[in-house]
Amino acid sequence: MIGIFLDIESNGLNVMKHRALEIALKFISLDSKSELDAYSSIVCQPPTIWKKSDPRSLEVNGFTFDMLKEGKEESLVGDEIINLFKKHHIDRTNAVYICQNPSFDRSFFAQLVDPEIQESNLWPYHWLDLASMFWALRLKEYKAKKSPPPWEIGISKNKIAAHFNLKEEAHPHKAMQGVEHLIECYFTLNN
Repeated sequence: MIGIFLDIESNGLNVMKHRALEIALKFISLDSKSELDAYSSIVCQPPTIWKKSDPRSLEVNGFTFDMLKEGKEESLVGDEIINLFKKHHIDRTNAVYICQNPSFDRSFFAQLVDPEIQESNLWPYHWLDLASMFWALRLKEYKAKKSPPPWEIGISKNKIAAHFNLKEEAHPHKAMQGVEHLIECYFTLNN
């Protein structure tokens, strides 16, 4: 089984007015933990989209409008992702997405690759999240009186990392560093 570890940075949280600014993903064999492929791109956006940016989101990811000029058009990013999935014969029988916040990432991913294309290619529809995995394991330990409840530990990726004595994700957040941090947290959690 392939884990598609994915992270997206955007200029806000509202998928109806904000857009993806950066995407990164890695295909990882969940059995061997080997990296099969990786992709990362900044996504250029026009000034009209940039003007709608939420300053709090930009504080988290550190993007400036000048940085977006180095990016690729959304359609090109989408085409490159489609080609990568085709190259590895990714479909719902052999892969799942793993994210920190799949409801966010899935919505912004759909801006880059139309859901109709995803469905016509039978891409995975399971978007798993690290926080729920951590919650379930900690709840089981809590019930066995072996750990505090998960809501006391916290379920942000950095809180999960701290629980396992891992470093926090570097700031400002960038998509590939988010993917790499997610992979580290995932495999530590599942040891």
